[in-house]
Amino acid sequence: MSFSSDQQPRPQLPGAARPSSRVLLVVVCVLLGGMALSDLFAVFAGLRLRSLAGSSPERALDGGYALFERAGDVQGMVSLPGAIVFVVWFFLMRRDLGVLAPDGFRNGRGWAIGGWLIPLVNLWMPYRVAVDMWGAAAPLPHEGRPRGTSFWPVNVWWGLFVGATLLGRFAASYYSDAESLQEVREATAQYAVADLLHAGTAVAAGYLAIRLTAMQRVKALEGPFAK
Repeated sequence: MSFSSDQQPRPQLPGAARPSSRVLLVVVCVLLGGMALSDLFAVFAGLRLRSLAGSSPERALDGGYALFERAGDVQGMVSLPGAIVFVVWFFLMRRDLGVLAPDGFRNGRGWAIGGWLIPLVNLWMPYRVAVDMWGAAAPLPHEGRPRGTSFWPVNVWWGLFVGATLLGRFAASYYSDAESLQEVREATAQYAVADLLHAGTAVAAGYLAIRLTAMQRVKALEGPFAK
């Protein structure tokens, strides 16, 4: 490269194509970590109730029910803000990557929010958006050769999410209809598995957010100037 070309200023990137906020990423990861911890607390409470539902005194069993309900309340208080902030990050990432790769998406950016809100559609549309975002953030070709990147973080995150959602709904229905202690034991066991999947989903979502943000930052900073 000549000295003159080396001194030429690079054009400024459009505002939406600039690297995304690290502050938002930190907030997302902190809230997702809180969600994972609340899920693990729910697992503990559910397994404790399951053990007490065997042959424990009524007073101890009442305490087990109270702890189990408290764990559910904690999950609700932590999950709502965590889910809202994650969806905000999800939408902003879709917006930013839409500037970097305008032809890389099969759906409009409104689906980055709407896809979460429509029943049944929310079991596949956010995954489709995430796959497109991952592809849009993938490294540019190097010396004419494509630099592929694995989609496994997206697949693991979404597999855990769908599994946790479906099993959680089934466990909630089974628990609400339980009429015997044996059915309570079975329902809490199902809840424990669903909560473990929820915790895994939160961890996988945090990893996805970190990886995708890092890829977006590199592509936004280098863009067509990457060598």
